[in-house]
Amino acid sequence: MTITEEQHEALRSLLGAWALGACPRREAAELEQHLRSCPACAEEAARLRDAAGWLSADEPLDQPGPLRQQVLDWCLARRPAELPVPAWGVPYAAETAKLDALLRDLGPEEWQEVAELPWHGGTEYLRPAEVLCHLAAVDGYVALALGLPDPVPGGAAPAADRRVPPQEPAPALPRVPRQSGPPWAGIAERTARLTAEQAGQPPQRVRARWRRHCHELVRTAALAPQGNTPVDFGPVTVPLRDAFVDRAFECYVHGEDVARAVAYPYAPPAPQHLRQMVDLAVRMLPMALAGLRAARPELAGAPAGGSPDGRVRPGRQVRLVIDGPAAGEWLIPLDGPEYGPPGEPVASMVLDGLEFCQLAAAHRDPDRVPVGEHGDRVAIREVLRAAPLLSRP
Repeated sequence: MTITEEQHEALRSLLGAWALGACPRREAAELEQHLRSCPACAEEAARLRDAAGWLSADEPLDQPGPLRQQVLDWCLARRPAELPVPAWGVPYAAETAKLDALLRDLGPEEWQEVAELPWHGGTEYLRPAEVLCHLAAVDGYVALALGLPDPVPGGAAPAADRRVPPQEPAPALPRVPRQSGPPWAGIAERTARLTAEQAGQPPQRVRARWRRHCHELVRTAALAPQGNTPVDFGPVTVPLRDAFVDRAFECYVHGEDVARAVAYPYAPPAPQHLRQMVDLAVRMLPMALAGLRAARPELAGAPAGGSPDGRVRPGRQVRLVIDGPAAGEWLIPLDGPEYGPPGEPVASMVLDGLEFCQLAAAHRDPDRVPVGEHGDRVAIREVLRAAPLLSRP
């Protein structure tokens, strides 16, 4: 049967999905009939089917990375996603997939290894399955904002009419803590409940449940492309788009914690994803700086708000220059609303993007992190000591 060039290209565009076994039955039948009469497409189909074998979930992770990415890129270029993930949701999709690939390779003994999860309040010691319970417990706040069930037993039920949330105005970032007691006690309690509920289950079952939950979050987020829906984490409320970047950040950090415990190589985030993580951390820094001044005023270098002549002093700010793949520049305000508009930066500091993220996760000593400095060293020390306060259990 003779087909037009347009029909030929339409069939050829199905090759990637067909090689991965993701082509609908009717289209697969049409394509297979075409392959019997088109040697060029048949040759390409055989090559892609062989390459797709590397993507099998049962294969080990140590396989030719470029080949895997080549097949995925080819498929996405030929067959765009029916429900594209917003740019702010892509880092979460990537980091959860990367952690899942690591966990897929773990043997029974490695699931019993204990990972160290430092944060500014101490260090948590968790096995990989318990790390997944922790990630899912915090993800539950995002699930509730999207109208999905809370993975934590006994958690709040989602609103019946909010499966696809309305696009509300983005809330201010961040909100001042409102509760008494330790600000992150809710997360620790949720983690403990979910860990107890899943205790005794095979680790791979815990992994599968966590992965299904991740997929559902990404699918639902794709229906809220503006990302303005507020997500209430307790101490802070952030827009959905920032919540997803936050979850990607924590998944990367704790994935690396698990990889370190089992001596497994673990790649950093893609540069464009890392830059989103840096940007979120920088925008959260004013809250951490306020917390630093409240908790340890001797470490804060802010001068008095007024001057002898009664005029309000301009607020200080520091220029942060991020080096490496996530390169960029940000201005960080140091002082609160009792000061006037920010003046010229009092200092500049240069950090590698990964080092900055590790510092914000309290995985680096602020007094030892490699940083280029120029100007007011007291202001620079203030920023470095405040950054780990962004971490949580």
